[in-house]
Amino acid sequence: MITLIATGIVVEYNPFHNGHLFHLQEAKRQTDADTIIAVMSGNFLQRGEPAIVDKWTRTRMALAGGADLVIELPYAFATAHAPQFAKGAIQLLDALYCSYFCFGSEEGSIAPFTNSLTLISTQQQLYESAIKEAMREGISYPNALRKGYEAISHDTSIDLADLSEPNNILGFHYMQAANDIHSSMIPLTIERIGTHYHDPALPADSVASATSIRKSIFTNESAEDVQPFMPPTSYRLLKNWEDLNGFQSWDALYPLLRYSILREEPERLTEIADIREGIEFSFFRAAKEQTTFQGFMQAVKSKRYTWTSIQRMLVHILTGYRKATREQITDPSYIRLLGMTESGRCYLRSIKKQLPLPLVSRVASLSDPSLLMDVKSTDIYMSGIQSPAPTLGQDYRTPPIFV
Repeated sequence: MITLIATGIVVEYNPFHNGHLFHLQEAKRQTDADTIIAVMSGNFLQRGEPAIVDKWTRTRMALAGGADLVIELPYAFATAHAPQFAKGAIQLLDALYCSYFCFGSEEGSIAPFTNSLTLISTQQQLYESAIKEAMREGISYPNALRKGYEAISHDTSIDLADLSEPNNILGFHYMQAANDIHSSMIPLTIERIGTHYHDPALPADSVASATSIRKSIFTNESAEDVQPFMPPTSYRLLKNWEDLNGFQSWDALYPLLRYSILREEPERLTEIADIREGIEFSFFRAAKEQTTFQGFMQAVKSKRYTWTSIQRMLVHILTGYRKATREQITDPSYIRLLGMTESGRCYLRSIKKQLPLPLVSRVASLSDPSLLMDVKSTDIYMSGIQSPAPTLGQDYRTPPIFV
């Protein structure tokens, strides 16, 4: 019998800032958790971007900020659209016997999410029909989902979640994923504080969006201006990475991406995950003509695809993630441990014999298509770092971080 209380959170920490610290502390306080388990994306993220610092640096940030266990969300889920991203994360938290899962939202209350989930389940046919109709009109998938939601919610007086907000969208999909697997985890949401998720400017107070932090870093070519918005240890780790490696970005990886597109040619690009409807020809043409990543994106953007969905396709081209590989990876098949505290170690000991998935602390101990994709994506991520020459194979060399 498991007597310790674990609360799960799903994170990217790109990078870990004061808003993340608030969320983590509130999750622990409101659930009276003995252990906080963070399922964290690896080196490539849900918006189709490379993380500015690697997953081990972000693991250290998380542990310093109060997480007790950091588990990697496999590449197949970390770089997927919201439903699949949420599915992988929730399945891992459920496999780790979390009592709660806690997400940040613009809503700040669970009831609207529960109401929205109930409404969609009772109006499934109309919901799906509206989505299909919107996509036939050339509307992007996220906007089509919004159209479907509007079609079933416009004449109801029930308090529903606003699914035009980014954190609410992910929160809804967490709830949906937990419902689909009949999880016993109790959902909890904490209202997002400070600036909006997409706000590009640093605010006057101490809570900034990760978007504004990254924009400041790349605009000023330095991390110095973001220090007030990060816990001291996170900022020190960020600066150490900057001094040693510089920050990772699509600009740095574009030469590798361009080579990958030109090498494959349009016919073979159709084998890559998410590539569809002839966009491979636009990619090939832009790769021949554009010398910068921003120029490439401007050349291929369209109303049909969001900037994020295009970036996800490009990540898959860069890493060689093919549709055939994705078909093999339907659910998480292991629990990859990136780091832990003493409290996290104690919790793992208490549940280790009951885990439904293998616990991976040494990559070489398991041969799995999803895990091999994680290793491959790390090597490609590190290949784009210019100074000093990176060491590849770090997934095999780096043990779980213990704090």
